[in-house]
Amino acid sequence: MTIDISPPHEKSDEHYVHPDQVAVALEHFINDEKAGRLAETFKALSDPTRVRIIAALAHTELCVYDLTAVVGLTQSAVSHQLRLLRTMRLVKSRRDGRHIYYQLDDAHIHDLFHRGLDHVMHG
Repeated sequence: MTIDISPPHEKSDEHYVHPDQVAVALEHFINDEKAGRLAETFKALSDPTRVRIIAALAHTELCVYDLTAVVGLTQSAVSHQLRLLRTMRLVKSRRDGRHIYYQLDDAHIHDLFHRGLDHVMHG
């Protein structure tokens, strides 16, 4: 990706590109695939029910029936949300006999949730 960072012919702070800042931004610029995957992650977290499920799983492993008691929804509704969260790799499951237990997929999801919550609590 190339960007013309040369100053315009007329001096104008409004249209002047700062080459050093642009260079730093370009070093950390993400491609379309990564941007899309990250946007999908945030999209999955844009639903209050899914956020509450993540909040519950941020502290303990729970089965669907436990989650229904926590979030106050039907087993079917919770299962639907868990299916989406599993597809997005935000939660993972393990079977123990007849029960399936859910937990956050990894520490990144835990960190993402708590950083977002900290941000909300500060504002």
